[in-house]
Amino acid sequence: MTTRDALQARLEQGIAALGLSLPADAVPRLLDYQALLERWNAAYNLTAVRDPAEMVTRHLLDSLAILPYVQGRTLADLGSGPGLPGLVLAIAAPGRQTLLVDSNGKKVRFLREAIRALKLDGVRALQARVEDVEGQFDCITARAFASLADMLGWGGHLLAPDGIWLAMKGKRPDDELPGIPAGFVVRSTHELVVPGLPAERHLLLLGRA
Repeated sequence: MTTRDALQARLEQGIAALGLSLPADAVPRLLDYQALLERWNAAYNLTAVRDPAEMVTRHLLDSLAILPYVQGRTLADLGSGPGLPGLVLAIAAPGRQTLLVDSNGKKVRFLREAIRALKLDGVRALQARVEDVEGQFDCITARAFASLADMLGWGGHLLAPDGIWLAMKGKRPDDELPGIPAGFVVRSTHELVVPGLPAERHLLLLGRA
């Protein structure tokens, strides 16, 4: 079995365990993305995760775990890094306009190369601080990006009136809840089980009050 076959098996098993049904070309494109990330990571240190199998679990499956909660026609991924979860979601559920935002030039260069190489329609990468981004989005994702207070303080203006904010966290961030700015509320909290990942994962759905 080649390395790619092993990674594909791990990815497909994880997708099945998450109960997801993805487009036919999603798995090969996700693996192409992982290979590109692995290649760039050797030179640019985009992620601390080096092992390809760990990338499948910690990056691909961790991002895919929130897919059932993504909604709307437009999505902004704040502090996207190398495209997590925004680029993964764009491959798994194409068709929405997606903006990947990061202040790090190396990471945005990688994002632009990945968008080009993977021929991702409707996906853009922007090098900017979150507070300087303009527009409004139906769905906003943020993974290990900042505290809830900072996240919403910097980027709250980007959430459409009926939009949903998906905040990905490790442990349940009960200590951060009092810091949520006025005008925003927690709609629900979900414990996520990421196949192959023995760590706590929580997703908070926030909206305008």
